[in-house]
Amino acid sequence: MELRNLRALVEVVRQGGFSQAAKVLFATQSTVSKAVKQLEDELGLSLLDRIGHRSTLTAAGEIVYQRALDMLAQRDDLLIELDDLRGLRRGTLRLGLPPVGSSTLFAPLFALYRQRHPAIEIRLTEHGSDRLEEILRANEIDLAGSLLPVAGEFEWQAVRRDPLTALLHSQHPLARARRLTLADLKAVPFILFETGFALNRIILDACRRHGFEPEIAARSSQIEFIVELAAAGLGVAFLPRMIAAQRLHAGVARVSLAEPSTDWHMAMVWRRGAYLSHAARAWLELVREQHGARRR
Repeated sequence: MELRNLRALVEVVRQGGFSQAAKVLFATQSTVSKAVKQLEDELGLSLLDRIGHRSTLTAAGEIVYQRALDMLAQRDDLLIELDDLRGLRRGTLRLGLPPVGSSTLFAPLFALYRQRHPAIEIRLTEHGSDRLEEILRANEIDLAGSLLPVAGEFEWQAVRRDPLTALLHSQHPLARARRLTLADLKAVPFILFETGFALNRIILDACRRHGFEPEIAARSSQIEFIVELAAAGLGVAFLPRMIAAQRLHAGVARVSLAEPSTDWHMAMVWRRGAYLSHAARAWLELVREQHGARRR
């Protein structure tokens, strides 16, 4: 079973078809199709249902796909480990960071990291934490910034913990409250981040514990726009206290959210048992040094 054939299958699934997979693999569509066909012939099973221009996994394909991800990840780990053994200090740090909080927590670290390790290239991927965890599972990045708690398949190093702040129009009836719970905000439309942000999941899970699903007025991936929507009276938005304090707005009242299990708890996470390169270990050491973080 050749790894290149497994790689072809993985990219067809990720990209949703042979044409896009070929572009990612810098190959022709026929080459990719042939690689998958060779894999199917070798296993004696159909791995893909080909419907028009889309391809979806069969039951057998799902099993092979998951195993292929593990095998390709182990191959990458092997190459990285051998490079470190040879004493190479060049390399690449594949880092995933969420938009919320990264400018404050991690931007100052970049300059320091570059100063200490000038030969290491940093490849940055930016998404919400939930999406970053998916990319981390696929071994496309070494480390990801994500919100705790995380699944047991990940190890983590804590970075910072902050309570949430509710952002309301300054003239809203609840704007003068000293603190609020989500139950107090049940009748107020919510302004959330786009799909893929772990902060949404934390907030919505807490609402469900109170027995309600909030009305979603709007979603955005841009903090400044979310603050402006709150200032326009569209609903209530939620930001970590640290971030809310940096986005002062005359039309927005900031009220502490007194809600258990909703703290914004940022951590660096990686695949449990995965080999971490010199570049990745150096980043974790710098995070620990600057933020006094503990590891689990």
